[in-house]
Amino acid sequence: MPFRWPFKPGSLFPANAIAVDLGTANTLIYVKGEGIVLNEPSVVAIDRDTKKIKGVGLEAKRMLGRTPDGVIAVRPLKDGVIADFDVTEKMLRYFLTLIIENHVFKVKPRVIVCVPSGITEVEKRAVRDSALGAGAKEVFMVA
Repeated sequence: MPFRWPFKPGSLFPANAIAVDLGTANTLIYVKGEGIVLNEPSVVAIDRDTKKIKGVGLEAKRMLGRTPDGVIAVRPLKDGVIADFDVTEKMLRYFLTLIIENHVFKVKPRVIVCVPSGITEVEKRAVRDSALGAGAKEVFMVA
């Protein structure tokens, strides 16, 4: 009788590819072999004075309309374009770091990022740098 592997493909072995959909409403992250591992609102809460991040994703969305003085909730992507690339970069780095640190990767993962079609070269560089800074081996962009 031939040997049959008792595990679902990709469930035991480390992943090495991540796909990111930077959406206006939500950001989704897919890990090869696992499926969608993150589906969070594309919202960042920032301290107005220090510019420090107070919350990202669902935590920041819960602050919309209820933020204390000095904290603003920002949607860095609007109408399919990056409205604030500094905040988008911080949000992307936060989400990718969260996923990369909490998954087993045999090597640094390749990251594919779906970006808005009208993205500028400066914004492309910011997206690439934030993904590399979060631990990506290579970054590919699809518009």
